[in-house]
Amino acid sequence: QLVESGGGLVQTGDSLRLSCAASVQRFSTYGMGWFRQTPGNHTELVAAISWSGGGTYYTDSVKGRFSISRDNAKNTTYLQMDSLKPEDTAVYYCAAGRVFSGSRPEEYDYWGQGTQVTVSS
Repeated sequence: QLVESGGGLVQTGDSLRLSCAASVQRFSTYGMGWFRQTPGNHTELVAAISWSGGGTYYTDSVKGRFSISRDNAKNTTYLQMDSLKPEDTAVYYCAAGRVFSGSRPEEYDYWGQGTQVTVSS
């Protein structure tokens, strides 16, 4: 019920914007998160946004470079990624849950299929 798009192969310093289109009922009542899974299978919460959009969270490694937002009228969440680095290479997943900035995947109810982001040096 979540579909990500916008991934791709870019060079260091480039930008990408990921989108997550949701078909869950009452989307505006869910907190949204973007996770990433690295080639070494490490999974981390990258960014999160509260149901209203008034609260945001970023992991330290992306602060100042990534920006999360949402449009509840369009049932869509975005992750703007600027100044990309090779270490940002991962599969990015969006997730919806009745939480804000929950770092554990089990806290989320819905997941997308993932979109690959590859940053070359």
